[in-house]
Amino acid sequence: MAEAFIVEAVRTPVGRRGGGLAGAHPADLGAHVLTALVERSGIDPAAVEDVVFGCLDAVGPQAGDIARTAWLAAGLPQEVPGVTVDRQCGSSQQAVHFAAQAVLSGTQDLVVAGGTQNMSMIPIAFASRQAAEPLGLTEGPFAGSAGWRARYGDQPVNQFHGAELIARKWGISREDQEEFALRSHRRAIRALDEGRFVPETVPYGDVRVDEGPRRDTTAEKMAALKPVVEGGTITAACSSQVSDGAAAMLLASERAVREHGLTPRARIHHLSVRGEDPIRMLSAPIPATAYALKKTGLTLDAIDLVEINEAFAPVVLAWLKETGADPERVNVNGGAIALGHPLGATGVRLMTTLLHELERTGGRYGLQTMCEGGGQANVTVIERL
Repeated sequence: MAEAFIVEAVRTPVGRRGGGLAGAHPADLGAHVLTALVERSGIDPAAVEDVVFGCLDAVGPQAGDIARTAWLAAGLPQEVPGVTVDRQCGSSQQAVHFAAQAVLSGTQDLVVAGGTQNMSMIPIAFASRQAAEPLGLTEGPFAGSAGWRARYGDQPVNQFHGAELIARKWGISREDQEEFALRSHRRAIRALDEGRFVPETVPYGDVRVDEGPRRDTTAEKMAALKPVVEGGTITAACSSQVSDGAAAMLLASERAVREHGLTPRARIHHLSVRGEDPIRMLSAPIPATAYALKKTGLTLDAIDLVEINEAFAPVVLAWLKETGADPERVNVNGGAIALGHPLGATGVRLMTTLLHELERTGGRYGLQTMCEGGGQANVTVIERL
């Protein structure tokens, strides 16, 4: 059976909104990790057969197939193509899936997967508004569809509403969320202080470490914040941070490993994606995880580490309730609440951290899942070699 190996994985530090990466062109962020990926792996860049990047809000500097732009901005061979993927927050995790599927199919041997996003420069959903308004289109992507309205009515379709629905369905209080958020910051700060992220991070200019973790945050400060939705439980403290950053990894076939003298660090054990209620939107990691475990025959007891994106605290807390997973194996170095969520880059950022933490701890299997717009979730299981 064909194999797809992870040879190298790198990321920039994650910059906070308006922080040290705010002025960086997203193609240059992507170029930065691509350059580091080529240097660290020692691969001849001309041997790469495709570059698959995740990126949302493809307008302005993020438009025009930024996978291709980032590769060229890095000064790498122009005969290598690129393609940009949008599966919302899971875009670069999906980029890994597409890259791995190309390798597993035998149609390609060396593929780069990654993602880039500058949310300081281009706020979330800005692209769709900017594109629609000059055309006189004022409704969102769902409201104008007769088929959508017939199926889902006029229910709100946004992540804050979805997070509130999850908190209500699974009985997750604001206090539960704030306790989880505080733990995320503390875990991220511990990881920074212990240098856990150093091997995976490529400094960008003066930005050498992740800017998101807040050392001065407290339960009291979190409790003083107003909910995002009146009468709700979700606050900014329990939500992922608006962020900037990029990440990339190199996937290779057995033939490429042999011919290029590469050293595989992990193999792709499983890839899948599932959908669920698009109104609740963010709970799809629950059925997606169950589906992946059934397909692989693994149990969560066999999974050494889990990375589940902290889009909002209830997303992870509901997943923990449903799966019964050990919280001490989940997001052990903090998550997007502390470290940030540069949308198109987060999937590979999480997988890069997962790979390095498996290596640090000697774990075998790592599982990654993310909630995504439209009520979707990718699941990837990697096996450290």
